[in-house]
Amino acid sequence: MQADFHYYATYCAAVLAGYSHRDALALCYSDQMVDCCTKLFLKSVSASVHAATSQSQAELVDMKTDITGLQDITRIWASFHFLPKDLYAKVPFSTKTYRSKYRLICGPNGPLVADTVELAKGGSLQAAGIAMHVLADTWAHYNFAGTPSLVINNTDNNFFEITDDGSVRPVTFKHSPGASDDIGNAVFNSTLFNLSEYSILNLGHGHAGHLPDYSYIRYKYMPAWDNYRECLKDNPSDYFKAFGQMVYALKYLKGTVGVFELDRYDTESVQPYENRIMSILTKRQEDASSDWKAFGEELSGEAIPDFDVNAYVDAYKNALPEYRDSTFLGRFIIAAMSQKSMVTNKIYKSGNMLAGFSIDYSKKGFRGIRDYMKLVKNSKRKSA
Repeated sequence: MQADFHYYATYCAAVLAGYSHRDALALCYSDQMVDCCTKLFLKSVSASVHAATSQSQAELVDMKTDITGLQDITRIWASFHFLPKDLYAKVPFSTKTYRSKYRLICGPNGPLVADTVELAKGGSLQAAGIAMHVLADTWAHYNFAGTPSLVINNTDNNFFEITDDGSVRPVTFKHSPGASDDIGNAVFNSTLFNLSEYSILNLGHGHAGHLPDYSYIRYKYMPAWDNYRECLKDNPSDYFKAFGQMVYALKYLKGTVGVFELDRYDTESVQPYENRIMSILTKRQEDASSDWKAFGEELSGEAIPDFDVNAYVDAYKNALPEYRDSTFLGRFIIAAMSQKSMVTNKIYKSGNMLAGFSIDYSKKGFRGIRDYMKLVKNSKRKSA
């Protein structure tokens, strides 16, 4: 997904869930910040690079794909953008190496979605925003994995868009850095094909470019992980479910819903606006930000400022060291490290080493990694 959904649609969901304008802005800012909080950004504000929730293209190009590098990549992308659906999926007649990659395939309504929402319960608005980013991406990035793998993430030339009248037309992928997608002619930018199993080019939906992030598109293709059998994807329907699930999850985090259950959606709150939402989701455009923004401002009666990645940087940098964790950006960093720690630990405990070794900090406390000491302190404050 893109800023149109992660920022503006999340604002709309938060307002429908009963959050104030101010709190909805904090939520949607934190949601979008997940796509911007790279190691380069964290270094620029003198924060721990272990809080990285994304990687820029420049960072990925420079990444080594040795064991350590691959684990670092997987911790980021599996924790925040390609949340695994089933870490214990049965994969008959397969090697352990293949099973480990297969079990990182992203999808909605898996146990880790519930774990992500529960982790944010009772926490900051920043934690709630991060949880919404992770939840929403399980719908957009369905069937791709947040670890470099040709055998899992590759797609072939049998890729077709399903048009409104039910007919199909072929999708063309090209590698043209910096060029825009030609959605009118179904021509999309993508990564170059690379035969190396562990190439950065084989991370996530790189071979499909930005296509999975567009809400309007319906398509069918043949994923490598399913032996190139045809797979159908209906983004308008999936994005609508993602929106309804966000409203429901946010009501739970706010305390107006008593329990969070998978595969539940707040249809009651969303139904009066279904036609409006579906008109946005099905509109053939690269960026739906203006439409979502207009809808959000109608819902709240307030102006929604454009996203500014540096909005909270000065407050963080100018705060005394002992108060930085209490700033907006400080709370985001805490929540990001908690989410990454939780997901990495779940992957590790499943017997899968693709995200590396992990300690459950919430249970075992500090074990010598200085950058995670703040997680322990924050956990103690929440339990006090």
